Amino acid sequence: MSVLLEGVPDKNLVLVTGRAYPKLAQDVADQLGIDVLKTTQYDFANGEMYCRYTQSVRGADAFVLQSHTQPINKWIMEQLIMIDAMKRASARSITAVIPFLGYSRQDKKHLGREPISSRLIFDLFTAAGADRIMSVDLHAAQSQGFFDGPVDHLQAMPLLTSYIKTRITDPSNIAVVSPDAGRIRVAEQWAAALGGGPLAFVHKTRDIRHPNQAASHRVVGDVSGKDCVLVDDMIDTGGTIYGATQCLHEAGAKSVTIVATHGLLNDPAMERLRKCDAKEIVLTDTVPIPQEKRLPNMTVLSIAPLLAAAMKAVFTDGSVAKLFEEFPKRQGSDFLLA
Repeated sequence: MSVLLEGVPDKNLVLVTGRAYPKLAQDVADQLGIDVLKTTQYDFANGEMYCRYTQSVRGADAFVLQSHTQPINKWIMEQLIMIDAMKRASARSITAVIPFLGYSRQDKKHLGREPISSRLIFDLFTAAGADRIMSVDLHAAQSQGFFDGPVDHLQAMPLLTSYIKTRITDPSNIAVVSPDAGRIRVAEQWAAALGGGPLAFVHKTRDIRHPNQAASHRVVGDVSGKDCVLVDDMIDTGGTIYGATQCLHEAGAKSVTIVATHGLLNDPAMERLRKCDAKEIVLTDTVPIPQEKRLPNMTVLSIAPLLAAAMKAVFTDGSVAKLFEEFPKRQGSDFLLA
């Protein structure tokens, strides 16, 4: 179902979703007060995918939502097909809404004869017909430059920091910790948002020839007796977070709260999170987190209000940047749990 903007009858918004994560699309639609456009989608016997929209989208401002969860290559391809179908159905504008963007970690070459896969993904969305990209917490902010058009790089930090503030009992005893040197800048922003407390990071090494293997060595900074907030953009297999948590405990931290935007939680992440002795693990639902992966000390915040607000701002030619101002004002009862 499309929605007409009151006072601007020549504009209408449609939201469509692939099969990767339909619940998130429905949550976003509920926030916008619209329905998700019904779409016919299925696989052929050989694995090829089919897509057709069940009503006209001519002249619509279309938002094609798909989070790149597992099986990641299938869902990327499905979103590309959906965008191509939308373009051929004469939509006025097409925004690819990708809460978690696949291949975002492969944004540069470490060794010779490697691809820059993140650039390839952006090129594919350009070729499919996307006019705009909307995503949450890209692994590297500068990868926005891979897309030759507008990129709405949404930040979950205001949502997450607002929640963390409701969990702090002694603001003067907080230390923000980056799990490696590469995310110190983000940790600095967190520290400022939480009141300007001390900052630390974990010295980590990684052999890029072996995936999902990292070694955390020591904490740089004073965390003794501190309630530490360990922040990262994603938890994949949990190796980095587990190693950093162990280092913090060894350095005398009073407690460790783990915060990340994307909870990919691939094996053996759950085993590591269970035994890392974290006070709380805070994630958003940019990718689906099934009940069997939700630990007693895990909180999952809904990203739908942020996506809906950004989509509305784009649709009405408003400011996407301004919407981040409303999340720091939230208090405990205002949070939607996924």
